[in-house]
Parts: sequence; C-alpha cells; structure tokens
Amino acid sequence: MSFPRASALLRALAFVLAGLAQAASIASPWDGQPQPWLQWLSLAALVALLDGLRAQGAGWMRAGLHGWFFATAWLCGTFWWLFISMNTYGGLAAPLAALAVLALAGALSLYYAVAAALFVRRAPDQPLRAALLFALLWTLAELVRGSWFTGFPWGAGGYAHLDGPLAGYAPWLGVYGVGAVSAWLAAVCALAPRRGRGLWRQHLAPAAVTVLCLALLPLAGKAWLQREGAQGSAGTLRVALLQGNIPQDEKFIPGTGVATALRWYGEQLRDATAPLVVTPETAVPLLPRQLPPGYLEAIAQRYSQGGQAALVGLPFADRPRAYSNTVLAFAPGQAQPYRYDKHHLVPFGEFVPPGFRWFIELMNIPLGDFQRGGLGQPGFEWLGQRIAPNICYEDLFGDEIGASFRDAARAPTLLLNVSNIAWFGNTVAIDQHLGISRMRALEFQRPMLRATNTGATVAIDHRGVVTHELPRHTRGVLEAEVEGRTGITPYAWWVSRLGLWPLWVLSLAGVLALARRRQRDDGPI
Repeated sequence: MSFPRASALLRALAFVLAGLAQAASIASPWDGQPQPWLQWLSLAALVALLDGLRAQGAGWMRAGLHGWFFATAWLCGTFWWLFISMNTYGGLAAPLAALAVLALAGALSLYYAVAAALFVRRAPDQPLRAALLFALLWTLAELVRGSWFTGFPWGAGGYAHLDGPLAGYAPWLGVYGVGAVSAWLAAVCALAPRRGRGLWRQHLAPAAVTVLCLALLPLAGKAWLQREGAQGSAGTLRVALLQGNIPQDEKFIPGTGVATALRWYGEQLRDATAPLVVTPETAVPLLPRQLPPGYLEAIAQRYSQGGQAALVGLPFADRPRAYSNTVLAFAPGQAQPYRYDKHHLVPFGEFVPPGFRWFIELMNIPLGDFQRGGLGQPGFEWLGQRIAPNICYEDLFGDEIGASFRDAARAPTLLLNVSNIAWFGNTVAIDQHLGISRMRALEFQRPMLRATNTGATVAIDHRGVVTHELPRHTRGVLEAEVEGRTGITPYAWWVSRLGLWPLWVLSLAGVLALARRRQRDDGPI
C-alpha cells in the first residue's frame, strides 16, 4: 500500500482514520461492546500503511510522525471524555481542557511513534519475521505506556478481545499478551501479500502451523483450568451493590449532594438484608471528622452483630492533609474496621505530578492530593470468601492485582471494584471501565463485583460474563449471588512472582534477535 501520487494530507488522514477505528474497537460508540474484528482491521491498516512508507524508503522521522498520527487519534478517541471532567466539573476553560487531552494523548503516542519508526527502518523482508517484529515493538510500546510515570494503559488493544477468539489467552498471557497475539495476526494478514501470490504458496504451511499452535493454547488452557484442583468453587455469597447516582457537580456540595448521599446511603446500609453490602468509591463524601456526630458509629454498630458486613467508600485522613481514598469494612467481631487504601493514584486527580501544581490550580476539584496505600494489601475475609478491593481505575493494573495471588491458600476468591465515573458523564468511559473489570475476571478466573455511583454497577462471573447489572444513571440496589473461586491461573502464577518482566524481557530479546538477523538470508522462517 503505497502513495506515489497521494498528498501528505491524505496519507496522514489514513493513519488518523485507522487510529480512530482502534479507539472504537475497545468499546464501540454504537453499543459499547468490544469489537475484535475492528481492532484487527485497524492494526492491519496501520501495518500496511507503514509498509507502504517502507517501500518508499521513508526515513525514521517520517515513519515515526505517521505512527504518532495513528496513536494520537486512537488515544484521543479513547479517553476524550477526560475533557468532561476538566471542563464541566473542573471548571477548566474548554480550549484548555481540549488542549490538555490532546497533550496527554500526544505525549503517550511518542512510544508508538518510536515503535513505528523502528519497524519501518528495521523490518525484515520476510513477512512473518516482519510481523513478529511489529508485534514485539507494539507490545513494548503498550508496556511502556502502562508503566512509565505511574502508567496510563487505558484502552490497550487487548481489551477489544473480551468476547473474541483470543479471549482464551487472557488466563495465560494477560491483556498485554492478548494484545501481542492480536498485533501479530493483524501484521501477518497485512504483510502476507507483500510479494504477490507466490508468497502465499511459500508461507502457507508455516502460517498454518503457527495459527494451529495459537489455537491450541487457549484449548490447553481451558483443560488446565478445569483440571481437578486447578479451579474450584469457594461457595456462594449474596451481595447488595449500591448505586447512589449522585450528580458529580453536587457530590461535594453541602446541603445538596452531600446531604443526599449521607441520607440515601445511610438508609440503604441500615435496611439492607444481604450478607454483604457495598457502596461506591467515596459514597460517604466527607472525612470522618466532618461527618454528622455518630454517623460512622451508627454504621459500625449496625454491623457489629448478626450475619452481615458492609464495605463503605470514603476519604480518610490519619493526620491533617494526609488524605487517602479508602474502603472501610464493618463486620461482627472486629476490634477495628478492615481498611483498604487506594494504592495506584490518578495523576492530577489524586496526586499532583511535580511541576504541574499550576495546572491543578486552574480547576476546582477537591482533594487533589492523596497518600498512597501499600501494594498487595490483605483482603477482607467474610463468610468463607477472601475479597480483594480495588478503587476506581486500579483494576486497570492487572499486575498489581496479581500481587495478592502469590500464595494460593491466601489468594482472593472475589475481586471488588468501587468507582465513581460520574466525572465523565454518560459516555463510553463506563463501557470501557466495565471491559477492564471483565478482563481482570478472565485473567484471574475470579468473579468481579462493581459498585459505582452512576454505572456500571454489575456482577461479573469468573468467565468475564456480566450476570447482573443495574440500569445506569439510576438510583438503586443490585442484589446478586456470586460464586467465589479458588485456584491459580498461569497468568496469576507468573505475574504474582515476576510482574510484567517476562513480557518486557521476551519482547526486548525478540527485537534484538530480529535486528541481528536482518542482514542474513531472506529465506522464509
């Protein structure tokens, strides 16, 4: 795919359109569902366009610029809803909010620009080897985006494959591994016709063997997970998930949102009959010392006896200005409430990166600095279940959730996410975050419960299937019965011990090996 007569503008537009297709594949604008075919098509278009630049002898800067066009369009199309939080609720002027989204997307896109430049300049002539190089470079760019400067991997390509044929890789390789396999397959399809029909005959056999091997791993994984003792039931638990639907522009306003939240959540916690009751993130929107006298004590007293427990989200402060985003659990027989403090904080929302205080001061967002909780905090044990909470976008970091799975005997049987996505309005952000939680359920083969302010409040089973859901942007209680699970997936085993380092090492080693072989014979691999 080359453009001998096309203008630079049309070429750039093609990269932008391919990037927007990538954004839509994560959670489509028409139904909010992942679209694996669209993610393949988008990446195949990217590889074909880059290969066209390669055929023209494009320099690394030109290749990197076009890769940047693709990634910037993709990331802007993925998290454009940050504009709503900064403009509508943060009070930042619309041009500055739009510029901030573009700047964030543009900065993160530099990783993919480097990957595109290296691919165009160093890709071997052999299509399968070139496809492998693209997949490795793509994976490295995804890993860097998800790790450097605390990481922001929202919208990673693997999330498009929750319901597709690659979903079986999640318990083995995690979301980045799924994305790597997808990138390899897309690149194979894009590069196979590079030398015409003869190439199809030349590479048909190795390609068929490769596809067969790729198909066998999910099947083998399914058999492994179903083997006696590898996966089992930890019993069932009936839960009540609360969704207060407090408008974000009122949430921290005394006399309106604060009063409504305290009254409604107080009533639900008082009247609930489920053995476990869960509120969203910061459902109680005040620090304990700011609450009406006896409010928190009444909740503790309510759950100090009987067969019920409650998990309540609220901001906490151990000392002045030492805030934490916290979940407290109240249950019978406790000397002190169980406490979980959010570990992975949101830049600009929960902590201010060095040098950006001026930017935060342009907005009106309360509690902009929080203290970080520890990694791998103990779970909350209740009625035979080990419940591992995470707050807001912490479920985006599967390697951090995996830290709790090193000891199979103490590993969580249930995952729990409490969130408040009202910052982003009624947008595709809700669908994207639901997909993130579903991926964690697939990776660890654990049910995931979600209690949110405006949606999606759901119960997800260990296969990543949503079994119960409340209508979004309504006030209500979702009651569901969930089955906890035991056992350790291959992904949980290696990520709990090594983090994401195996993917880093394999990707880097593969890139270096292919670079060394580039000057050797161009025969098929």
